[in-house]
Amino acid sequence: MAIKVLVGSEIINMVSVYAPQIELLDDIKKLFWEDLDMLIQDVSQSEKIFIGGDFNGHIGVDAEGYDTAHGGFSFGERNNGGVSVLDFAVAYKLLVVNSLFKKKEDHLVTFKSGSLKTQIDYFLAKADSQMFCKNYKVIPSEYLGTQHRLLVLDMEFKYSKQKKRRVGDPRVKWWTLTKENAVFLAERITKGEAWRRVEDTDEMWEVMAVCIRRSIKEILGSSRRGGNKMKGAWW
Repeated sequence: MAIKVLVGSEIINMVSVYAPQIELLDDIKKLFWEDLDMLIQDVSQSEKIFIGGDFNGHIGVDAEGYDTAHGGFSFGERNNGGVSVLDFAVAYKLLVVNSLFKKKEDHLVTFKSGSLKTQIDYFLAKADSQMFCKNYKVIPSEYLGTQHRLLVLDMEFKYSKQKKRRVGDPRVKWWTLTKENAVFLAERITKGEAWRRVEDTDEMWEVMAVCIRRSIKEILGSSRRGGNKMKGAWW
């Protein structure tokens, strides 16, 4: 499953995966990675991508030849499933985000069943997105409906919100609105009868809007903010 979200000016692709279990046929596993390949290739280079889910593989404690993808912190011994995860990460210049943070065992284990403890759930992100990944944590739970533990990635995106300023726009003097002026305004708009002059609803609305704006300006008055004068309609 994949969704695309906009954070400030950043387009972020969030992908949720569930890899085939280790005992399934190689053809099924191959199909999973091919589908994920196609999904990644459809993402623009200018967009960010974060992949998270159950990869059903152990990447192992040490990087051992995967220094560009493995940060050096993990749990357990590497298996074939973990090799597939790391090969995929290297091919697309991704990082296994979990491996970037030194954690206690309780915050490394993502799957627990009886005495079995493993780490098979990971977050993957582009190498240039490492700065946005501030922390990750595994949240233990007593809920027995699943043997997986909740995995949380903390991300921080900073952006400046630019406020558009329309210099020179006229500002209605609403503080001059009194009961007497309200009566004059209603009479002026009613006398205009703009809604009776046209049959097309869109055109009628435009005529009415102009009539209302003009009436407000004439009755209440308007003042301009600093800056050059701007031509055009106002509201």
